[in-house]
Amino acid sequence: MRVTRPPRTTDIIRLGIAATFFAILLVVIPVAANAAGTLNLDEYRGKVVVLDFWASWCVPCRRSFPWMNEMQQKYGEDGLVIIAVNLDNEASDAGRFLRQYPAEFSISYDPDRQLVRQYSVEAMPSSFLIDRDGSVIERHLGFKSGKTSEYEAAIIAALRSD
Repeated sequence: MRVTRPPRTTDIIRLGIAATFFAILLVVIPVAANAAGTLNLDEYRGKVVVLDFWASWCVPCRRSFPWMNEMQQKYGEDGLVIIAVNLDNEASDAGRFLRQYPAEFSISYDPDRQLVRQYSVEAMPSSFLIDRDGSVIERHLGFKSGKTSEYEAAIIAALRSD
């Protein structure tokens, strides 16, 4: 007969920490990134891409996420891909944000700030509309709710052009 001891407090704490870590990973694992953690936009040739840079502390990002969800839902079948690149230093900050403002589009990370340098990101959020050939055709600094019809019109135009 095997006798088991009741779990010690330290065991319970360790288990809780491990569970929390894995829960955060489920939220924070890059959907659009490859195993090396870098985003390869060449994989999206032939698609229209909205590349959005965001951080958990960004107030306008709280308004842009629901709109981007709507755009992905509305135009995803037409070839729109939205990729939001998080720039937080702590993955847990991004995880908390995403629990409050869930993303129905791809989330990626830029830990080495390669994309930040490549796109000269200077504000949060910064969004880039990329055509099917991989060229940036629009750039938006910040997110203005009053301009969403303009943003959407640019997406529609990009989806219609060949």
